[in-house]
Amino acid sequence: MKIEILGTGCPKCNKLFVTTEDAVKQLGIAAEVTKVTNIADFAKYGVMFTPALVVDGKLKFAGKVPGLEELKKVLST
Repeated sequence: MKIEILGTGCPKCNKLFVTTEDAVKQLGIAAEVTKVTNIADFAKYGVMFTPALVVDGKLKFAGKVPGLEELKKVLST
């Protein structure tokens, strides 16, 4: 699984990155979690507000930081 956190490095973006890593560890899934900070890359997903979460090329969240349980639900489906 490839997980991308889209954001410019703001506190919310960093929070989403950390929470996503926690969710991956708790679920015990194999995933590559990366930060994407290039604004031009945001456009290919149609992201207007950050942070955003992209899982295997599909936009799951934008403009908010979901909680741990909500992230685990999204990542386990």
